[in-house]
Amino acid sequence: MKTTIQEQDGNLVAIFEGRLDTAAAPQCEQDLKPLNDCAGHDIVLDCTALDYISSSGLRLFLGVLKNAKPKGSHVFITGMNADLRNVFTMTGFINLFEFK
Repeated sequence: MKTTIQEQDGNLVAIFEGRLDTAAAPQCEQDLKPLNDCAGHDIVLDCTALDYISSSGLRLFLGVLKNAKPKGSHVFITGMNADLRNVFTMTGFINLFEFK
């Protein structure tokens, strides 16, 4: 699992590659810490290269959303494949996030 944070077009973009499972979640959580200072920036979670997400990964995405909303930032998800979209639909997370 690899997580990269970049600034693109005034947004903070987190690029996920691989499997965001229970084993990868602690390192991913550390990698996402720069998103905590998102004031003035929207956040894009780029899942184009994300193969799998577990409940631990969903918890991390929810944490990013809960941190960003009070600061006036929006969190968008992009690049979801059919399997990821199915997980988000089954868990109700599809209603929490904005998609690009």
